[in-house]
Amino acid sequence: MTEKPLTPQVPKTIAVAIEEQAGSSAPRVSATGRGYAAEQILALAFARGIKVREDADLAQILAATDVDSDIPTEAFAAVAEILAHVYRANGETPRGFAAGAEGAKP
Repeated sequence: MTEKPLTPQVPKTIAVAIEEQAGSSAPRVSATGRGYAAEQILALAFARGIKVREDADLAQILAATDVDSDIPTEAFAAVAEILAHVYRANGETPRGFAAGAEGAKP
């Protein structure tokens, strides 16, 4: 009987929660998880009606960031795009922006 060597299972699901904090110049990573922890983060987001976006590359970058740290500069553009989409979808205006500001896109 031949035994196969055990190889560690790498969780396929990765989830990262980000949030804006008053007084901070950048969104912060508020939670990260892989496997079961990621599934729990996603379940909480869905239960609370929080918008979720799938982006494997961005998730990898943000998952490598310490919790309670600002997002890394290489993620700014992608996160800004996501936040803009979320604000538009929710019919909200981000803090620090005037509704109907010149150059704003609907």
